[in-house]
Amino acid sequence: MTGIADGRRRVIVLGSTGSIGVSALDVIAHLVDSGHARLDVVGLAAGSRSGLLAEQAGRLGVAHVAIADASRAGDIAVENVHAGPDAARELVEAVAEPGDLVVGAMVGAAGLPATIAAIDRGCDVALANKETLVAAGALVMPLARQRGVELYPVDSEHSAIAQCLRSGRGIDAVRRIVLTASGGPFRAWSPERIATATPADALSHPTWEMGRKISVDSASMMNKTLEVIEAHWLFGLDADGIEVVVHRQSIVHGFVEFVDGSVVAQLGPPDMRTPIQYALTGGTRRPGNSKRLDWRTLSSLDFEPVDPARFPALGLARSVIEQGGTSGAILNAANEIAVEAFLDERIPFPRIHDLVREALERLPVGPVETLQDVLAADAEARAFVAKSCLTAQESA
Repeated sequence: MTGIADGRRRVIVLGSTGSIGVSALDVIAHLVDSGHARLDVVGLAAGSRSGLLAEQAGRLGVAHVAIADASRAGDIAVENVHAGPDAARELVEAVAEPGDLVVGAMVGAAGLPATIAAIDRGCDVALANKETLVAAGALVMPLARQRGVELYPVDSEHSAIAQCLRSGRGIDAVRRIVLTASGGPFRAWSPERIATATPADALSHPTWEMGRKISVDSASMMNKTLEVIEAHWLFGLDADGIEVVVHRQSIVHGFVEFVDGSVVAQLGPPDMRTPIQYALTGGTRRPGNSKRLDWRTLSSLDFEPVDPARFPALGLARSVIEQGGTSGAILNAANEIAVEAFLDERIPFPRIHDLVREALERLPVGPVETLQDVLAADAEARAFVAKSCLTAQESA
């Protein structure tokens, strides 16, 4: 990673108004103000929150922004405003230079074209958008190697695994990795009670503060399905080498078990600023502004297996890893539309998993050779789930 220790580095934040984007800007301000890094934010992209985007651009002196909701572009008094569905990609192509760092924090498949554009331009990526690798890992990983860029995982679990791997001798020394899951709001609910869950129930996460879509993914544990697939691409492990355990305290974020039986874990409070800073500084250690563990009050760390009756979504990860091709794009797109339908109270909570499973079973899986292959599978899966939801409403 260039420009951190001995120079100034330009940063573009995609998804700057979401929870990860806001935290990333907070970490950048801390690093700059404390003199621990020289980072210049040169571009910001958001979905529809034009007021916050305009405030961020004004506060940071950013002259280039992007907003997906074109109707809100007039709210932003900035010199260069890209607007519309392709705005984030256009921003990257207009502003990014080789050696820049792009924070990929847009939610869902919408962030995929911009992330690929950033890699293609020779930018390192701090990747918080797990859907990028789920849908297009077969494109993203070879392109990153070809361009010689780094992907720094921002998810707390993948950041934990990356940190733990530094204590070993490469992936060949790894027997398995273990990602932890809080269990979300339904960890202790019966399957029968989960079937009656409302959007308000699903959005009441006991540990993390997240956006609506990610909160529902956590409640269904679809977020772990996505994370297992992401880990497959990031670390080169097959499904048998990746496990998930429920850890309600969210203190241990990941384990790596090596072939000699040693296990290395990464611990920290549930504060996304820690993995964000680790990514922003290229895996170096700098004084941070995140929470600290108080060992005097840490009385226990509990772990339990994932209950497949409560969380059947996790079983879909193996299917996607084994099928490969466009199956990841199908799963991701189907889930996005199903979650929207649940939040709109058009389907019950368990139907999210059922719709994703049905899309994987019924839609053809093809090879991934171009971005268009991914986008076509994405569109087909969205249409399939949308039609299924409409048919169910008409039958009700």
